[in-house]
Amino acid sequence: MQEGSGVKTIADSMTETIRVVVPQHLNGAGTLFGGQLALWIDEVAGVVAARHCRSSVTTAAIDNLRFREPMYQNELLIMRGKVTFTGTTSLEVRVDSFAENIHGKTKLINTAFVIMVSLGQEGKPITVPGLALQNEIEQAEFEAGKRRKEVRMRLNKELYE
Repeated sequence: MQEGSGVKTIADSMTETIRVVVPQHLNGAGTLFGGQLALWIDEVAGVVAARHCRSSVTTAAIDNLRFREPMYQNELLIMRGKVTFTGTTSLEVRVDSFAENIHGKTKLINTAFVIMVSLGQEGKPITVPGLALQNEIEQAEFEAGKRRKEVRMRLNKELYE
């Protein structure tokens, strides 16, 4: 899509990154430290959001940071991020994290939904480009993102009012 366009596709900002898990990434149990994975998830989400918005972005929330499987030293961490929902000034980025062992077998270890806010030059929220949904799967993910936003708003109201 052209810069400045009011609508982008999911493919326009989709990002994949690969890291090798080394000793400094491990916790006392010898598995990937959860905080390290959270940092990397936030970085991937930031790249996806910045590519979609073509602006500075900041993290507003991380939903569903559940560690499904452990990850070990020398395994490859494959992280794939994509926009799943756009609001007015925020967007939801899904980051799937996979562990790949030396034999090439992969397993999903985490799926996180990160809420990012697009920022203008003054550091204030600005409008994000819309999302051009191209198939039923993308439409279903967008609708699920809309429902997650409604739940987050309801929880925020309960927690902070």
